[in-house]
Amino acid sequence: MDYLEKARRVISLEMEELNHLLERVDTSFIAAVEALKSTIEQGSKVIIVGVGKSGNVGNKLAATLNSTGAPATVLNCQDALHGDLGLVNSGDSVIAMSYSGETSELLSLLPHLKRRGVHLISITGKVKSTLAKASDCVIDIHVNREACPLNLAPTSSTTNTLVIGDALAMVLMEARGLTEDHFAELHPGGSLGRSLLMRASDIMRTGDSFVVVNPEMPVIEVISKMTASRAGAVVIVNSAGELDGIFTQGDFARSFQNGDPDIGKQPVASVMTSKPIHVLNTQLVGEVLRILEDNRIDDLIVVDEQGFPCGMIDTQDLTKVQVL
Repeated sequence: MDYLEKARRVISLEMEELNHLLERVDTSFIAAVEALKSTIEQGSKVIIVGVGKSGNVGNKLAATLNSTGAPATVLNCQDALHGDLGLVNSGDSVIAMSYSGETSELLSLLPHLKRRGVHLISITGKVKSTLAKASDCVIDIHVNREACPLNLAPTSSTTNTLVIGDALAMVLMEARGLTEDHFAELHPGGSLGRSLLMRASDIMRTGDSFVVVNPEMPVIEVISKMTASRAGAVVIVNSAGELDGIFTQGDFARSFQNGDPDIGKQPVASVMTSKPIHVLNTQLVGEVLRILEDNRIDDLIVVDEQGFPCGMIDTQDLTKVQVL
């Protein structure tokens, strides 16, 4: 049995169904986003209901919505019929997930949901189902076949459900104007929170660890200062204190290896990197990390709002604050 070939078949079938979904997204999706946006803006919440595999996908959608600032919760159909309907209030939006649209547990709940004045959004593969007919807007995730060899186990259909849920959450996030600062407030823990909340000024090296020299200083003296401060780079500034260049231990090693034994006697200006990459002290650490990675550098100069060097960031500093 060719396991890899069979795996590729599953992936190809699901990709094919996703392409069909891409072509099928229509104004119902717009209506769903607008309803969810209105719900959140008025201080209400999103409630997700589903049974079986759809319920599992619903848990993921609720987590994604919560992580993007849209209050959401999952309502178990059986529990709702035995007291948990108190969770549902007028003005809430309910996202009901059922591929068949005829799941008995969900249909039993529909009259009670409608009576409580919710906006009902259904995600289903059967647009003429009982669920679809009871809904305010219907998102069609129909598939021609499941990726299951027997065409039985929910696979392509659950992938379509998952993806359309992600699309709803991400478009809603943009529609609400969620910024990186808002996102950071919702993710204070872990490296994600740190990279979003911290700024260059929070992690840059200053004081004795931040070496600034003039362009005329001999390289040997510069290396001595670097060693004393345990810095991997120094900043070169002109007489006005403006950024002139950067000189790193790597620059020294490369110059020496290129056959320049007298490099120590030369002014650092002759071997420095002019117009070095730098960041503002107010830039987020996430941006700093991207700049370091994109430019494949280990040291990054930090400047203040006037453009004067005020610190240095080493990739090791990111490790210490657990961003890397």
